[in-house]
Parts: sequence; structure tokens; C-alpha cells
Amino acid sequence: MSTSSVNIACLGGGHGLFQTLLAARQCDPTNISAIVTVADDGGSSGRLRRELDIIPPGDLRMALSALSPEDDNGQLWATTLQHRFGGTGALAGHAVGNLLIAGLAEVLGDMQAALDQVTTLTGSRGRVLPMVNQPLNIEAEVAGLDDDPRVMRPVRGQVAVATTPGQVRRVHLLPDAPQANPRALQALNEADIITLGPGSWFSSVLPHVLVPQIVDAISRSDALRVLVLNLSAEPGETSGFSVERHLHVLAQHAPKLRVDRVVVNAYMQLSGSERNHIQRAAAQLGAEVVFDDVCMVASDGLELNRHDPAKLARVIRSLHDEWVTAR
Repeated sequence: MSTSSVNIACLGGGHGLFQTLLAARQCDPTNISAIVTVADDGGSSGRLRRELDIIPPGDLRMALSALSPEDDNGQLWATTLQHRFGGTGALAGHAVGNLLIAGLAEVLGDMQAALDQVTTLTGSRGRVLPMVNQPLNIEAEVAGLDDDPRVMRPVRGQVAVATTPGQVRRVHLLPDAPQANPRALQALNEADIITLGPGSWFSSVLPHVLVPQIVDAISRSDALRVLVLNLSAEPGETSGFSVERHLHVLAQHAPKLRVDRVVVNAYMQLSGSERNHIQRAAAQLGAEVVFDDVCMVASDGLELNRHDPAKLARVIRSLHDEWVTAR
């Protein structure tokens, strides 16, 4: 079975999911399902969430943009969805796509119908699905905000968690253990390839595995399940994190989660012992580690902190070929 005859489900949010969806498109699958976090409370999304009591549209908009086709019409829509109004008035900072999604949700009376309508407008082949059908909040237990480093303080809100000067120890969702979007579960059940990550670890990746039904769907799946790790630790929420610690934190938050492969950028400066520690940490999730070149490189040869869609697509296709052959 080639990737041209498979369904791919990609879980994440923000810029990390954007890059993964670009990679998934280059696999030329039958269908792509973007399963997106819904806890954003900053910027345009946060304003619309508070004013209209809707699922924050920003990460959904970015996924729609990533799935827009490469023809002139598709790229016009991709650019328009991402365009932000300037100035200092009421519209300043709002993304056109956020307003379009919010408006369609009011007109059609349903957020999924609004997302599907934008998909029709852009001519995209994939589908964008909220992780759950309600806006969520993230609350973190953070150390280092007091003189005593052992004291934990709660920090609530995705933006606050992402920018805290303390060290995030654990996160949970409010409300706790929400019901998954049935359409997202269906997409996972029908997937031949499932990807999780990269992205902001505590605010874009971990929220998915804090939904028990999603963890169950991933862990029971016969699909190839690929965890894509970040290229580096992020200032703020994962400052100072090693690759190994990213995996330990994921396993701590979702001990029942099972994946098959963990993709780590081959050109990270890792010693042999560090690679062995990463392999052992991945084994907690039932996975093997794949070290490969997935980093985007600028024209001057400088490595960027962004996954290269073409390289990531090559890795996914190769892993899927091996997976099919082994079975």
C-alpha cells in the first residue's frame, strides 16, 4: 500500500501542525484529517473566543491554510486566511480567516459546518476537525515562581503557560477529560498513518493526550503511529528540556499512549549515550526512534528551527513502506 492510497490523521496545533500538514500533502494521500487543539486564549482567537463564546479559530485557520492547494486560487485563499488587519481600530490584529470562520459558524449554526465550508472555498482535499467540540483551558503546575523552587503555582491559560518564566511540571485541561469530537475519533479509526507533533509541547501536543478517548483511539489503532519531536526546546514552557525529557513528560501525562516511531532530527548534537537514553524513553511508549534529517535549511545553509515538509514527507513515506512490508 503506497501513501497515495492511505488516510493520514495529523494531531497538533499552531506552526508545528502547519508544517506536518504540508508534509502530509506531499505524501499525496487519499485524505488528510487535521485534528486541532482548541485551548488558545491569546490574540485574535482569544478575543473572538471571549466575545462570541466559540472554539478559538486560530489553529483551525492555520490548518485550513496549510491544506489549501498549490494552484493560484488555493494560494490566494491561503494568503487571505492568514492575512491580519493592521491599524489601531477594532479589527487590528484579527486574522481574516478567524473572522470568516466565526461568521460562518454563526450563519450555519455549527463550527464544523463552517470549517467544511471554508474547505470548499479553498478547494482543499483534507478536513479540519476540532479535537473536542468546546473551548478548553490549560492549567499548569509551575515551579520557580517563588523563592522556594519546590513550591508549585497554578498558571492558567495557553498564553500564560507558553510564556511563564517558571518551569512547567504538569498540565491538565479544564474541564478535565473532555469528550472527544466524534468526527476526530472516526478519522483516527480510519487512518493508516497517525502523526502527533511537533509543536509547543505543553500547549499544542499534550492537550491531545489529555483526552482519554483520543489516547484510546491512537493506542488501539492498527495505523503507523508517528511522534514527531521538536527540533529544539522552546523558550518558556520547555526551556532546558532534552529530547529524552520531552518523551518522559509525554509518557507521564499519558501512560496508556502507544506509538510506533519517534522521529528525531539526526543533526542534533547528541552523544551515543544520549541516543541510548532517548531509545529507552521511547520504549516507554512502545516506540522505536528514527534519527533522520528533517530540518529546514535556509539558502545560506543556516539550519532553521522548523521542520522541512519535503524531508518530513520522505521520512513518513519511508516509514510507511517499511511498516507495510513488515506486516
